[in-house]
Amino acid sequence: MRLSRAGFFADFYVYPAVAGAFVTVAIVTARERWLAWSSAIIFGVFIWTIFEYLLHRYVLHHVPWIREMHDAHHKEQKALIGTPTYLTLSLMLVTVALPSILIAGPAVGSGFTAGIVLGYLWYVVVHYGLHNWNIKPKSYLSRLKRRHALHHHFDDLGNFGVTSGFWDYVFGTNVSNHPATNSPTHLPG
Repeated sequence: MRLSRAGFFADFYVYPAVAGAFVTVAIVTARERWLAWSSAIIFGVFIWTIFEYLLHRYVLHHVPWIREMHDAHHKEQKALIGTPTYLTLSLMLVTVALPSILIAGPAVGSGFTAGIVLGYLWYVVVHYGLHNWNIKPKSYLSRLKRRHALHHHFDDLGNFGVTSGFWDYVFGTNVSNHPATNSPTHLPG
């Protein structure tokens, strides 16, 4: 959906504070178990990458109302189109934080949630940057920008990972554009 400037950029301010709050809870409740909560953060960031892939592939491209919103982003890539922070944060608290803390305890659960939040924040920043920043050639971001541009051009064929192409390779949805044929090809997963 179209958001106001403040609504669109709220993620950039809210999520660092949320991640900081969960890291603080993890540290305070863990005592000497620093390896447990810090490993949970790293694991959370890793798990975010598959969430990002699956959400983009199956929700943003196939759930009717959400697909319409995502299609609008594909048509107007610089427009302030996104999901409101209150909605993403509510979903994250209910589907990630609450179950994680109930299952693994406050230290590990908060660490895992912090990792998911940091992964989401990285996704939001990178996705915005790919569409709006002047990116240095041959950099990590320029490779991501090319992958993402191919996703926008070939839509449902692949390149659903925005911050990484790892899961596209795993699931066989990596799309590359060979200059000789100028046609998309799927690389083996």
